[in-house]
Amino acid sequence: MKSKTLKNFRIYVAGHNGMVGRAVIRYLKKEGVKNIIFADRKKINLLNSKDLEKFIKLSKPNIIINCAGKVGGILANASYPVEFINENIFIQLNLINLAYRFKIKHFINLGSSCIYPKNSKQPIREQYLLSNELEKTNEAYALAKIVGLKVCEFYNLQYKTDFFTLMPCNLYGPYDNFHLKNSHFIPALIKKFIEAKRKKKNVVEIWGSGLPRREVMHVDDLANAIGFLLKLKINNDKKLKKIIKTNSLINVGSGQEYQIKRFAEIINKLTFSNKKLKFNKKFPDGTKRKILDISILKKIGWKSKINLYDGLRNTINWYKINY
Repeated sequence: MKSKTLKNFRIYVAGHNGMVGRAVIRYLKKEGVKNIIFADRKKINLLNSKDLEKFIKLSKPNIIINCAGKVGGILANASYPVEFINENIFIQLNLINLAYRFKIKHFINLGSSCIYPKNSKQPIREQYLLSNELEKTNEAYALAKIVGLKVCEFYNLQYKTDFFTLMPCNLYGPYDNFHLKNSHFIPALIKKFIEAKRKKKNVVEIWGSGLPRREVMHVDDLANAIGFLLKLKINNDKKLKKIIKTNSLINVGSGQEYQIKRFAEIINKLTFSNKKLKFNKKFPDGTKRKILDISILKKIGWKSKINLYDGLRNTINWYKINY
């Protein structure tokens, strides 16, 4: 029997203007998908369940990919916990509930590796969820994302759906948030080094000690993983069905980790900035180490394809052109 492709599906990408949403749309277009559904915030507010219900009823998607949500770095999470928990919970609940109501069989939810305990064993396996305390600096966002993945899990248990959630490691790439106060560390470093070079500064200040270890992945790799899993799902792959039945949460990562200091050194080199690094320890480090166990995804045949240097060059070049 011939395998189904994504070409003939009507695919709704929620959060299409974000970094992940744009990457997913790039991937779908390369795959030849013509019925990609999305709408700007002016047309549809994902926090308003009635508006979203009308939109889904009219557009009739048979796949939903939830890339929407309020995201930010340590400072933004610490400053606006109410917004982070409220917006992310309501967006997820509205999409999941309506996916079930309109019998949309294929639903992929996206979370974040910050859902895992602060002092989790490393590499972090999916079953470590809720085994200990969360990192306080992004607790509100993490709790919201946990609610989303648990709602998917409960639907699977109660109504025999097969919704699932992907937990990516730290992402970076084109259309990232480069605002210094509320971005993640990779875009913040890119901006700092390029701006220091432009303004002829000798020193670049980096928040924290630079010692925490992080795993990062280019956003196009995540889009590729989403597409890979969707293809398995629409073709009723037995391995994936078994995984979703026992665990509706799947980690996605590159499998490589470095100290933040090392990321800074690489970006310093790739931007030809040659600046001295100054680490400001007044700012919190967050979790000391965070790398995901990606053995589940490896078993079903997927792995990251974009190496760190190529991914960072791509992002740096995009920043230079667009900023």
